[in-house]
Amino acid sequence: MLGLWLGAAIFFGAAVAPALFAVLRGANLANANELAGTIVSRLLSIINRGGFEIGLFLIVTAYFMSRNESRLRRFAEMISLAIMAIMTGVGHWVITARMVALRAAMQGQIDQIALNDPRRVAFDSLHGYSVTAMGVAMVAGLVAFMIIARGSSPTVREGSISSEED
Repeated sequence: MLGLWLGAAIFFGAAVAPALFAVLRGANLANANELAGTIVSRLLSIINRGGFEIGLFLIVTAYFMSRNESRLRRFAEMISLAIMAIMTGVGHWVITARMVALRAAMQGQIDQIALNDPRRVAFDSLHGYSVTAMGVAMVAGLVAFMIIARGSSPTVREGSISSEED
């Protein structure tokens, strides 16, 4: 689950969002940013909610799993997952909610609002926070993924395969 979420988040940030803005701007639409932003917001809400839910699920399962691993490793896994869940939750329910409210206050025409308008400045600032929150969530998710993968994968010792629990 975590690997799927990471892949979706990376693909979204690296390919989907930039492509949407590029294609719609290339069509010379007067409201290209508004349209692309609406689509990106809807897709991002799926990724953020998914990250939040997956993070919580994995925290709960990590707590109840009895794996033979150090407490430090388990603590690092749970902290990474908590950071991922918190950042995706904040991204969805705080930052995006404020961005939607600002877009509504601009009456849906962000492309027509001057760059120095206080609403546009606030929107751009929130966008920066959104990108940062998603970046932190992805790094935390990657750390958790590496810890989980390392804890469950077999290791090679002297020509034989054995689990780390041996």
